[in-house]
Amino acid sequence: MTAPADTAVRIAMWSGPRNISTAMMRSFGARTDCHVVDEPFYALYLERTGIVHPMREEILASQKTDPDAVIADLMGPLPAGKTVFYQKHMTHHMLPGIDLAWTQRVQNAFLIRRPEDVLASYVQKREEVSLEEIGFRQQAEIFDRVADRLGKAPPVIEGNDVLKDPAKTLALLCTGVGIPFDPAMLSWEPGRRDTDGIWAPHWYHAVEASTGFGPPREGIDASALPDHLRAIADAARPYYETLAAHALRPQD
Repeated sequence: MTAPADTAVRIAMWSGPRNISTAMMRSFGARTDCHVVDEPFYALYLERTGIVHPMREEILASQKTDPDAVIADLMGPLPAGKTVFYQKHMTHHMLPGIDLAWTQRVQNAFLIRRPEDVLASYVQKREEVSLEEIGFRQQAEIFDRVADRLGKAPPVIEGNDVLKDPAKTLALLCTGVGIPFDPAMLSWEPGRRDTDGIWAPHWYHAVEASTGFGPPREGIDASALPDHLRAIADAARPYYETLAAHALRPQD
C-alpha cells in the first residue's frame, strides 16, 4: 500500500552546498510520517555540465538523469505510512532547460547561509569553486519565482538560527509549509541512511557522527578569505541578503 500521491505534503527545501542541508534531512527523516530524498537532480547536473566532482561515476550510475523521470518520482506515491515528502535540493542543480513547473505542486522553502561561510567550508572539501557552483544566484531566482506566484515570500530559514534554537526555528518552518512541528525532529540516531546519496562517504562524516543539531557556528570575516574567494562572496552577497530579509527568526 502507498499513500495517494495527491494527499502528501511535499517540501522542496532549496539550499546551496555546505549549509546544514544534510542535518535538516536527518531532522525531517526522524519524523515517523516523513520520507526523504537526497539531491535527486545531482546526477543530471553532473551529466549535463561535465563537471568533475568526487565520486562522479558512482553518482551517475546511482540516479536517473532524465529530468522528467526525476520529477515523476518527486510527484509520485510515498511509502506506506508516509504523508510528508522532504526533498533536499541543491539550487545549482537546476540547470537552464529544466522545467520548474513542478515546483508549483510542492511547498517550497529556502535554507540560507552567509556566502563567506559557505566558501570557507566548501574549499575544505573541493578546491575549485565558482559563483555558479554555490547556488546563490539560482536560489534567489527560484525564490523570486515562488514569491511572485504566491504573492508573498515563501519560508526562509538561516542555518545558524536552526543551530541556535532548533525547536523554535523548525516550528516556524513547519508552520510555513503547513505541517505540525514534531519534537522528534530535534534528534536522530547516528550513522548512514539508505536514503543518503551514494556520495555520503565523501561529504557526510560529520552528519553520520551526529545525533542532533550542533552548536551555532562562528562566522568568518570576508576579509579573511583569499582574493578569489572574497570576490565570489561579494558577488553572492546581494542574493543572500534578498532572502535573509525574509528569514523566519526564532527571536522575532
